[in-house]
Amino acid sequence: RRPTDTEIDWKAYMQEVEGFANGTFDYTQLKGDTGPLVYPAGFVYIFLGLYHATGRGSDIRLAQYLFAGLYLLNLLLVFRIYCRTNKVPPYVFFFMCCASYRIHSIFVLRLFNDPVAMAILFLAINLFLEERWSWGCLLFSLAVSVKMNILLFAPGLLFLLLQRFGLLGCIPKLCICALLQVVLGLPFLLVNPVGYLTRSFDLGRQFQFKWTVNWRFLPEEVFQNRVFHAALLLAHLAGLGLFALHRWHSSKENILTLLKDPAKRKPASPRLTVNNILWQVSCVCPLNVSAWIVFILFSSNFLGVCCSRSLHYQFYVWYFHTLPYLLWCTPTTKLGHMPKVLLLGVIELCWNTYPSTVCSSLSLHICHGLILLQLWYGTAPTPVSHTPPPSRKPTAMSKKAQ
Repeated sequence: RRPTDTEIDWKAYMQEVEGFANGTFDYTQLKGDTGPLVYPAGFVYIFLGLYHATGRGSDIRLAQYLFAGLYLLNLLLVFRIYCRTNKVPPYVFFFMCCASYRIHSIFVLRLFNDPVAMAILFLAINLFLEERWSWGCLLFSLAVSVKMNILLFAPGLLFLLLQRFGLLGCIPKLCICALLQVVLGLPFLLVNPVGYLTRSFDLGRQFQFKWTVNWRFLPEEVFQNRVFHAALLLAHLAGLGLFALHRWHSSKENILTLLKDPAKRKPASPRLTVNNILWQVSCVCPLNVSAWIVFILFSSNFLGVCCSRSLHYQFYVWYFHTLPYLLWCTPTTKLGHMPKVLLLGVIELCWNTYPSTVCSSLSLHICHGLILLQLWYGTAPTPVSHTPPPSRKPTAMSKKAQ
């Protein structure tokens, strides 16, 4: 009998964690039919739980039910974020729920670890919106421990922490992220630290050309070339720098003022309060506080996706649920809704073309480029008065942010 796609991926995951269940703590010895384990320790613990819950991985149907529940939870977390930002028209949620065959396949058919990481990430973002920064950082780090793609959100999160707390204030939050990684990886670090770090955080891993969705129009030798990879990294860093300087940074002061304590910045304010954030953000684009936080995190991730060395089909979940926000966070005329819906449709078509073609990969890059242009020009600073509204009194920073 030919194994199904579900069995191939699920079986490999179960084989990778089975070694740990049997007492193997050397990360280089954890392997499956598809190759060695290349995910951090959080993946091992979560899928070890699924391994035991499904009778050592034998009950695939139960696993699919569990992932269906994860899919619904993920939608709930995403909807809660969107409701807080109040930017996306309600009819777009229909497309998010019902119009993506590929997303349903990634969650419920293929049982990849990408949806697990993204669900934890969206929970962390919900905590950031509630000003629970320490708990949010803890869950952000947990999501990174399931799959490293969550690091694409890290530049945006670092910017937010510096904006909110200054350099000294954000160090404890960063320590929370680092400490969780050490705690989760400790059983493997004690046995073979080099093996664990090189396997689970391998940033130089080569991808197979046959699976690429975004670079099919390139010759394979260019796709595998290290110079091409370095160029993409430089483009990614340049994009982050430009957005940080000209779109994320709302004050006319030097961006290095983010390193200062918020109480010592100009315009003077005892704390970076909600009303002060609202006033600063209004100088850049008409976003409320929640939308401002989400804009920075989602755009940080999107820049990383655009500059990825390769996008495989399961990677669609990395940014699918952020696309409506990226498209509708900028001002939209009545006639402007249809082109945005069309962009969503073309992107979906590109991800559902298997195997990818020159046309589908080029179309995907064109769509990404159009979204980037919209984000850049749609959030351009406008000349407004820099005097905060006198009717709004600053409020003390919530204890939740501590």
